[in-house]
Amino acid sequence: MAFLIVLAALCFLMLMAYRGHSVILFAPVAALGAVLLTDPSLVAPMFTGLFMDKMVGFLKLYFPVFLLGALFGKVIETSGFSKAIVASTIKVVGAQRAILSIVLVCALLTYGGVSLFVVVFAVYPFAAELFRQGHIPKRLIPGTIALGAFTFTMDALPGTPQIQNIIPTTFFGTNTWAAPWLGTLGGVFILIAGLAYLDWRRRVAARNGEGYGDPAALINEPMPFTDSKLANPLVAILPLLVVGVVNKLLTLWIPQHYGDSASFVPAVIGNPAPVVQEISKLTAIWAVEGALLLGILCVLLCAWKPVSRSFTEGSKSAISGALLAGMNTASEYGFGAVIAALPGFLVVAHGLAAIPNPLVNEAVTVSALAGITGSASGGMSIALAAMAETFIANAQAAGIPMEVLHRVAAMASGGMDTLPHNGAVITLLAVTGLTHRQAYKDIFAITCIKTLAVFVVIGLYYAFSIV
Repeated sequence: MAFLIVLAALCFLMLMAYRGHSVILFAPVAALGAVLLTDPSLVAPMFTGLFMDKMVGFLKLYFPVFLLGALFGKVIETSGFSKAIVASTIKVVGAQRAILSIVLVCALLTYGGVSLFVVVFAVYPFAAELFRQGHIPKRLIPGTIALGAFTFTMDALPGTPQIQNIIPTTFFGTNTWAAPWLGTLGGVFILIAGLAYLDWRRRVAARNGEGYGDPAALINEPMPFTDSKLANPLVAILPLLVVGVVNKLLTLWIPQHYGDSASFVPAVIGNPAPVVQEISKLTAIWAVEGALLLGILCVLLCAWKPVSRSFTEGSKSAISGALLAGMNTASEYGFGAVIAALPGFLVVAHGLAAIPNPLVNEAVTVSALAGITGSASGGMSIALAAMAETFIANAQAAGIPMEVLHRVAAMASGGMDTLPHNGAVITLLAVTGLTHRQAYKDIFAITCIKTLAVFVVIGLYYAFSIV
């Protein structure tokens, strides 16, 4: 019965998310509903002492990353740099290679620190134009954008500043550059396999005489773009390079400057206890925050006039987006903490613990919970909050470095999370004006490739001891 209560709570939250309801509202409803069915007297204590505590703790650590990431994406957009990057990439790769061009643009933007959601809005008009010119079905656009933005640059490539690559650092004491060879090889596998799949789908459509689609029957068709008055591509890409380089340098410098910990007295009156910060758990977060901040300043210096004209309204929308994304993930984190505290979760934990291999155990656990919640960051946060100590103990017993645990957890989070109720998937389909029936098949195929890549990485580690 206890297990059925946990399962019902998970299914309820998944159903509400699939129907478009706010996770911020229904995550506590689902969690406290499970508590009510288990022990009604614990509803209020668990809400205040566990759900809210974990939700606020998540925001304390990660909200600045959400905020700076959203603001960086907005200034990249309003400066015209994103259009310049897209147009230049298309010129280099060739308009005839539409799928490759869009994947590379998405990868460049996301690895440079632009939010996944911002990339969808920024790239779709160019993707539509290229696919229309190349007579490629519009229904392949979501899968193409998903491959470029939601996969290898989100959590596989070392150093990516996306939140999915940052969360494991606080649990394993690693940094965003963990397991660079494994991450790079996994990213290459995803890119090659994903491009091969999408090109196969394009060739099948061409043999069947299927073109872009009837413009009169299509929804949300953007106006054709022009590349006049675009920024110099070298200037446009400079902020992305700043984010990447500064992220790496700060990752190295912060531990050297602070040592193992830093402390300060929070008041000058009385004798308050000092506040102590463990640097190993905060290095990656501070490094990404500093890198994004300098990236924003770089955009302002290079494109002050266009950014300043729309900064007031643009920053408001960026802040709203950061609040929504951060609160959604934090609510899922609080939900996971409550579920992990219920007796029924023991059944889940024992079932997953039956998987003998430490890395496979971690990959299956993180991917399963990311799929259930429909969120890579939310599912990974739930899994690591509940079972990180077990993962670490098993890995240490097997002699597995924490960097490998980090990379496997990050990559596993971005696999089955893109089920139909995933927020990024729903946004992507809404922006492109397509339905699940029309385009989700290709998104799911990319999801399967991404999930397979995790086990490829695990196999490479065991076969060659690559880190």
